Amino acid sequence: MPAVHYTVELPDGSQRQCYSPSTVIHEHFSAGEAMPMRDFLARSRTALNAASERVRQRFGFACSSAMDQLHEIESWGRAYKAEDTVRILTL
Repeated sequence: MPAVHYTVELPDGSQRQCYSPSTVIHEHFSAGEAMPMRDFLARSRTALNAASERVRQRFGFACSSAMDQLHEIESWGRAYKAEDTVRILTL
């Protein structure tokens, strides 16, 4: 299953490297796209849960790396306001 690494720019200008165990992330984000933090968090939840489910379907177990990435995103996402802008730099 091809993994995807992507880079996001947070509202303060810092960049974070993110990981999805599945290309399903491409259905939820596009390079160059900007969105409010609330949307980024919601779409990350949907995308990474879908990615974990694809791993489960193929290998019989959920992907802990996808859930770890989601936990990390939610953790640093709490530092910003819901309307602050997040950009997907690379995907």
